Amino acid sequence: MAFRLALDTMGGDYGPGEIIPAAIYALKKHHDLELQLVGLEDVIKPRLAQLTPELSIRAQVIHAPEVVAMDEAPSSALRNKKKSSMRVAIEQVKKGQAHACVSAGNTGALMAISRYILKMLPGIDRPAICTTIPGINNHTHILDLGANVDSSAEQLFQFAVMGAELTGAVENIVSPKVGLLNVGTEENKGNDQVKQAAALLSNSHLNYIGFVEGNHIYSGYADVIVCDGFVGNIALKASEGVAEFFSHHVSSEFKKNLYGKLASVVSMPILKSIRRKTDPRRYDGASLLGLRGIVIKSHGRADRVSFAHALEEAMLEVEKNIPARITSKLEALLTRN
Repeated sequence: MAFRLALDTMGGDYGPGEIIPAAIYALKKHHDLELQLVGLEDVIKPRLAQLTPELSIRAQVIHAPEVVAMDEAPSSALRNKKKSSMRVAIEQVKKGQAHACVSAGNTGALMAISRYILKMLPGIDRPAICTTIPGINNHTHILDLGANVDSSAEQLFQFAVMGAELTGAVENIVSPKVGLLNVGTEENKGNDQVKQAAALLSNSHLNYIGFVEGNHIYSGYADVIVCDGFVGNIALKASEGVAEFFSHHVSSEFKKNLYGKLASVVSMPILKSIRRKTDPRRYDGASLLGLRGIVIKSHGRADRVSFAHALEEAMLEVEKNIPARITSKLEALLTRN
């Protein structure tokens, strides 16, 4: 099948300077990919001058005169930026002109505009941000990562359904293991929302394995970890901070003296292997689940490598038809219950 993706070319900290090279790389790698580069035409077109005629056919430029700033209030972007690159890209999905939208722009604005334009799937109250993180033996999908700072038990249950369907599809797992993030694994631990969500999950046909703690996030113990956006965002940002802390001190120790420099030469192949496996750029592309369309959020600081991975995540979700799978699963669960 051919994949048509609408890109918010102006989004992110680096904008067209990194997004367009990522787009060109993706076009060269995937011959079944068509891209709609949405943004300021006079900025985009000169950067596409290097494209061959064959690639140019698959790269359409759609002019959008406005840009949503990274620090702009979502309400302002929704009301006042009706011709922004972000909104026009999402509208391409709504009109059926694109299979998915990919943006590195303002997360709150992307969520607000996507929800307004695309609407929610039946049976889903709120969208959730889901991303892939590396584990010891496999990958783990965790949601929500910041779309909702206070979620009810029913909404946590909906997150679990969406996360399980996404994970099952993209990881080829028949029955993904779903865990609920908590302050302990005992049944009496946690707040009321978590306890009530656990009861809903226990009585469902999902493969619910119970409460998991923060140390389980990277262990691969669960295929899907569910939490509200307040907790999930803090957990993710804390993880990023730990990774930067570890990287800084390892680098400092190797540079400290001659013995450290010699040790770095010997251990370099191992360090490169670890860096490759844990490189956050390889896991870029968070899904905005629950919408009547596919929207992928790339990291605001995404470079061309990161954004290219976000494009591939979008292609995978289009291929697996994730929104339809979520709707079908919810309908089946409601019928059984």
